[in-house]
Amino acid sequence: MTRLTGTGRPVLSYPERGATRLRPLPAGYHHLHHRTRIGHGRAVFAAAGAAVTDFRMHRATGARVRADGPAAPGARVEVGLGAGPLRITVPCEVVWVPEGPDRAGFAYGTLTGHPESGEESFLVELDADGTVWFEVTAFSRPAAWYTRLAGPLVPVLQRGYARLLGRRLRALAAGG
Repeated sequence: MTRLTGTGRPVLSYPERGATRLRPLPAGYHHLHHRTRIGHGRAVFAAAGAAVTDFRMHRATGARVRADGPAAPGARVEVGLGAGPLRITVPCEVVWVPEGPDRAGFAYGTLTGHPESGEESFLVELDADGTVWFEVTAFSRPAAWYTRLAGPLVPVLQRGYARLLGRRLRALAAGG
């Protein structure tokens, strides 16, 4: 059964809003943590941060993205993954953005109708030595029959997608 707000809009499909920021990640979910070195320097950081928050990084993987605008708390995002008849569109809502001059990105949570239930953050960080890192942190569990059926394949696909995001972001930040 799909939970909706009084306005008929989907709602978050999990109770631990913001847990990718607050840590520890909640029990009862599969956890994902992947970190990729993107490059070095403030210009690389700025380019990577912009590519994450305007969803160019996601689009660079071949995903179709519809968003209310750049990543901001409350913004609705739909990401289309797959191809042809196997394409699925997953609804999410941005639940937090980082604060500070050396962090950029966002986290979104799954809305009712998403095949998974949980939250995922996409952060770009500039270390004190100038190294730029991209980090994906997520917790999720199946919310649809087909993700339950796929079982252990889903975390493998999620980890592969996180790696792909890192490679695409590195290229975008380098001007490619």
